[in-house]
Amino acid sequence: MNAGKPTPFTDGRTSQRMLETAGIFPGDRLRLTSGKREFEGILMPRPDSGDPNVLIIKLDNGYNIGLKLSLESKLEKLEDAAVRSKMSKNESNSHASKKFNPGLSKVDLIYTGGTIGSKVDYATGGVYMLTKPEELLDSVPEIAEIANLRLNNLMSIASEDMSYLEWQKIAKAAADSLNDGAKGVVITHGTDTMHYTSAALSFMLKDLRGPVVIVGSQRSSDRGSSDAFMNMVAGTKVAAESDIAEVTICMHATTSDRHCNVIRGTKVRKMHTSRRDAFQPINDRPIASVNYEGKITYVANYSKVVGNDEKTKLMTGFEPKIALIKVYPNSDPGILEYYSGKGYKGVIIEGTGLGHAPVSTPHSGFNWLGQIESAVDSGMIVGMTSQCINGRVNEKVYRNLRLIKKAGGLFCEDMISEVAYVKLGWLLGNYKKEEAAELLAQNMAGEISAKSEVDWFGE
Repeated sequence: MNAGKPTPFTDGRTSQRMLETAGIFPGDRLRLTSGKREFEGILMPRPDSGDPNVLIIKLDNGYNIGLKLSLESKLEKLEDAAVRSKMSKNESNSHASKKFNPGLSKVDLIYTGGTIGSKVDYATGGVYMLTKPEELLDSVPEIAEIANLRLNNLMSIASEDMSYLEWQKIAKAAADSLNDGAKGVVITHGTDTMHYTSAALSFMLKDLRGPVVIVGSQRSSDRGSSDAFMNMVAGTKVAAESDIAEVTICMHATTSDRHCNVIRGTKVRKMHTSRRDAFQPINDRPIASVNYEGKITYVANYSKVVGNDEKTKLMTGFEPKIALIKVYPNSDPGILEYYSGKGYKGVIIEGTGLGHAPVSTPHSGFNWLGQIESAVDSGMIVGMTSQCINGRVNEKVYRNLRLIKKAGGLFCEDMISEVAYVKLGWLLGNYKKEEAAELLAQNMAGEISAKSEVDWFGE
């Protein structure tokens, strides 16, 4: 382009005619040449609003970029999509039905909403949930080459709005899919409470017949830096081809697009508000990693699918009257009396260090020991975890810890606090109180390790 000479841009109708003349539709691979620059990738569906001259192209590295189309641009169709979405002037984006490929496994996608199922409303600047999960699948055409996908539009909800009632619905849907012949299950989910759901499903689903993989994204699916596509591809690959008989979370391992981690559902936590590698294993190693090309590399031991006719079973009982509370300097132990008065059945106390709470303070108003003892005497189960996240609680080290144990507090080994909270509610929903108390500090779904494994600083 000559300096000072304006580029002759098209209008929306001309842009559409240029695509139609070249025979290019969403899902097709194209080459766009503009001056001396060339771009190759997959043409993505056009956003409902925004500049009609801008083409959204998915590059081979997984990124979506927006490119301005001008009358000087050259468009070349490189190949048809295996399956493409056909659009008309008045039609919204739609996911075309895929032909069954007998060489691929059957995988069920259970859609629940979240950022992975959202996009930006360019008119208002806000992010909103997609009402049609097919819009997400339109953006990930690679999945058609990985699995025969069946879609279950279960719900569309932000994860912070979920409750144990949604956990129960998701668990049932996953069990139904596996018992109906699915090789594996992929669950789309918001990231805020994803690790709560992964823990709940880990306890609720028994005798898994295949992988249950939860995926999400930190950035909406129509952003150029979205992690949705690689997480979807990697998660589907695990569901379709691995023999992992566990509930896992599959998300970016680093901020780049090198690979995703597959992390046990009871050993994972969201560790950053917005980074793409927010989900990290805690006191454990990832089960596996999956690179952008879909290669699965196994890293740690895991439960494997057993080739028999056993059905996946459900234990979805849950006691909602439990609480997760945090000890901090000047904290009021009277909160235990409050919960006891409300009829709560149990509480997880996130203590400091090895599971400490103030019990020998010279200030009686801050002393938790008497309140812990009273709560236990009232029939509540009181579990102790740590705010440190990594490591484990241990009642045998300091006198104050032994006092808490004598008062009836139960130390939850190296369980993540949120996992201990979910486990306690699940135990009380499925077992008698005495059994629940006995099982709280026993490993049932990989939530407790005999020896904590953590790769400090990449060592």
